[in-house]
Amino acid sequence: MTPEHCDVAVVGAGMAGMAASLFAAQRGLSCIQLGNSSSLAFASGLLDLLGVHPVCDRRTWRSPFDALAALAHDEPDHPLARIDPASIRAALVTFVAALRSAGLPYGELGDANRNVATAIGTIKTTFGVPRSMTAGVTSLDEPRPCLVVEFCGLREFSARQFVQTLSACWPGLREACVAFPGLETAPELHALHLARALDERDACERTIRLIKPLLCGAEAVGVPAILGVSRAAEVHAEFERELGVPVFEIPMMPISVPGMRLRVALETAVTTRGVRRHHRATVRSITFGADGATLDFDDGGGAQSDRVVAKTVILATGRFAGGGLVAGRDRVREPILDLAVEQPASRDAWQRHDFLDPSGHPINRAGVRTDFAWRPLGTVGDPASPRLFAAGSLLARQDWMREKCGAGLAIATAWAAARALGASVEC
Repeated sequence: MTPEHCDVAVVGAGMAGMAASLFAAQRGLSCIQLGNSSSLAFASGLLDLLGVHPVCDRRTWRSPFDALAALAHDEPDHPLARIDPASIRAALVTFVAALRSAGLPYGELGDANRNVATAIGTIKTTFGVPRSMTAGVTSLDEPRPCLVVEFCGLREFSARQFVQTLSACWPGLREACVAFPGLETAPELHALHLARALDERDACERTIRLIKPLLCGAEAVGVPAILGVSRAAEVHAEFERELGVPVFEIPMMPISVPGMRLRVALETAVTTRGVRRHHRATVRSITFGADGATLDFDDGGGAQSDRVVAKTVILATGRFAGGGLVAGRDRVREPILDLAVEQPASRDAWQRHDFLDPSGHPINRAGVRTDFAWRPLGTVGDPASPRLFAAGSLLARQDWMREKCGAGLAIATAWAAARALGASVEC
């Protein structure tokens, strides 16, 4: 076995792992990424920074930076509270610029959260919005007559539900249903299939021709998030040009087309910056020596393990869904290095009595604690290794889902970890 060598090995290929690989590469460090990026297919494409605080009050914030200031005051050990706002902004700006260079443009980030209408008619507070959805934000902020289009047989989206649920706060909504060209007799359609079909110019042109006669004074058009995958920016631009009005996509339930676009764009962004990726890798062990770390992994189920030797390691393996944490009968553990996991004292304390308790459950804040250099702590409170760093939802003392801070947490902590490991690489 001939090992690969690098400055930084990133374990994990979700949002935090991709961001860590991107930031390490942009700092001029050689980087190898180990992990499966399939979890990104479940992302909405929206980049939350901090939308809700405190969770128990369900308070939403117009300014995520005001929310961060309140978080730092109330929960100084929260991972986002330990990063200065300028660094958080720099991380997000750099991340979005990388997506744009990979063909996935986002709207200007600005200083405020945006309100985005979802497919089920709820309003989601978020920070970064794909360019294909921004017209929906402005149309909701200053309501204008809009045509909302659904496609017959697409069970993932109902224009009628969208219109009826939002009509009180968004007057002027109107619905229409059209048959997708070439699939008029199909009993059931799926968003990803339609998005791939719209990557073809003929299907794109035919769909636009079906929608255009239905405008009837509409000042914007909303469609389910299916406007292409590999050619998404071009498809969206073509819809707007030919219809002559702003067009916005409406985010749907996962698996989502915007999530697939995000995955492809991030894979492109890190690869073009020189990151070597093992996209089916499962890391079996990490051992640390005086000069770095040795990582043994399986790359696609082969009988023989492969090996990477790295000066530093960023652990970005996520929580339970990503396998970064594993729940047993008695405790939650970190499976690769058996790092200390901050968690409730007993399993009886994992959940609150009320399943829908607005504060969430204590188990949601379980995770790995780090020092201020983002190095995971061992059982006695010292860093488990001076060359090991952690980022993303693996970290303790945050509840990203209820706080609406998932992307912000992943991107900002990846930025902080990549910055902190620089000194270890130079040693």
